[in-house]
Amino acid sequence: MSERVALLTGGGDKPYALGMAMALSSAGTSLDFIGSDDLEVPELLNDPQIRFLNLRGDQRPESSVGQKLLRVTLYYIRLLRYAATAQPRIFHLLWNNKVQFFDRIFLMLYYKALGKKVTFTVHNVNAGDRDANDNWLNRFSLRTQYQLVDHLFVHTDKMKRELVSDFAVSPDKVSVIPFGINNTVPNTDLSTAQAKKKVGVKETDRTTLFFGNIAPYKGLDDLVAAFIQLAKAEGGYRLLIVGRPKHDQGYWRRIDEMITRSEVRDLIRKTIEYVPDEDTELYFKAADVLILPYTHVFQSGVLFLGYSFGLPAIATDVGSLREEIVEGETGFMARPRDPSDLAHAIRRYFESDLYRNLAERRAKIRAYANDRYSWNKVAGITTSVYSNLLPARY
Repeated sequence: MSERVALLTGGGDKPYALGMAMALSSAGTSLDFIGSDDLEVPELLNDPQIRFLNLRGDQRPESSVGQKLLRVTLYYIRLLRYAATAQPRIFHLLWNNKVQFFDRIFLMLYYKALGKKVTFTVHNVNAGDRDANDNWLNRFSLRTQYQLVDHLFVHTDKMKRELVSDFAVSPDKVSVIPFGINNTVPNTDLSTAQAKKKVGVKETDRTTLFFGNIAPYKGLDDLVAAFIQLAKAEGGYRLLIVGRPKHDQGYWRRIDEMITRSEVRDLIRKTIEYVPDEDTELYFKAADVLILPYTHVFQSGVLFLGYSFGLPAIATDVGSLREEIVEGETGFMARPRDPSDLAHAIRRYFESDLYRNLAERRAKIRAYANDRYSWNKVAGITTSVYSNLLPARY
């Protein structure tokens, strides 16, 4: 496709933004990539198909409230100025920015007034419902945005059904695309034995991993309760908790207290901080299985990150996770909010052929993921939508 497209990233989610940009570029689409300091990487800067525009700048979380307010204000000014003179006729939103109400209504109306066709990749149909802070204003602004955009991309059929039923979106306006496999995190020749030694677990330890933001919908409290049951009943289990609390600090404090009071606290290794890309492989190679004990979610980028390292997963049966896990081949399922059933699923995994042949199965899981969640498939569907949205130029 020769038409230039503006890819508005919101300044974050490097794996998805970079994967999408490189896939579209490989498919022949030229891009204005609206990014930030975090996304200013050689892959984008050196691609002749991509014009990198760092409108977002610095996003360091340790900045003062005043600094954050100033840089967000400057970003919106730059974004409005860019849109007014931008060559691309299609604006593809990967994420909204910081001020959701402004983005969902006023920015959308502004883009439409400029004659832009707008597409939007919806990663969460209604995050307010997931995070238990939904209200009429949130739903009104979501509905407005979903009605104003010209086309929506989602990652599962269930998400499409929710857009249709809850927000009155026409089914013809929604395309389901795979969640592209994470190919931005370094994957070196670090072995499992070396990784386990580095994180401080034995090579024979049955090592489970929780990775990512810590929030109530992630169900980490259920996993800790399940692990305590397992580790008290039999030896050889270890749990790695890697991530940082998101918004609700009290949630993590309660979990940390549960760990501290338990008899098996020495078997739980906590890395409560942001983990940069270059350190991510350490944990996914040290682990024998990834645990996704979610209570409410549509799909999980962490699952696909695990698959990129060939790591099996045990997930609770929420959202569309059952569609993403092949029982006994790429992982196992458990009931949500049921620590006893989760403990049973973990034990079942470590008694399975999947675990016994893990070194061999890792390669098969990577091959499965690279085929099923190919960025080429994402780019093919996406560019087809672009072409259908644009009137021919004579």
